[in-house]
Amino acid sequence: MKALNQAQVCFSSNSVNEGFGRAAVAAFLSQLDPTVADLTDMKTAVSEAVTNAIVHGYKDRMGTVYITVKLYESGKAVVRVRDKGCGIPDIEKAMEPLFTTGGEERAGLGFAVMQSFCDSVRVTSAVGRGTSVTLTKHFGRKE
Repeated sequence: MKALNQAQVCFSSNSVNEGFGRAAVAAFLSQLDPTVADLTDMKTAVSEAVTNAIVHGYKDRMGTVYITVKLYESGKAVVRVRDKGCGIPDIEKAMEPLFTTGGEERAGLGFAVMQSFCDSVRVTSAVGRGTSVTLTKHFGRKE
């Protein structure tokens, strides 16, 4: 299925840019006329993915966070958040609730939050090469 529209944005892995990434995705998703609740859910999921890239992917160094958003006529949105950071050695373990590599100040709930707000979350990673988190959500679907 061909995307109806798509956008790409990239920014430095500075924590103050997390809000920019979230806002850029929300603005682009508005084309699908989502409910406030659905838009808030996706903004939260994107925020978690971007925060993971900044805090865990790049740890104590600067890098670039890449976001790609694709919209489909069916109302499906696919958001990919990617970094070229340290990578995740054990994705299954990293996705367990309460698991964190960020110390006591981190709750380890990022992936759980993403999964609760999206229809699907797919994570691919290579140690030393980076991580890609793909969030999929269908807007306008009646449950």
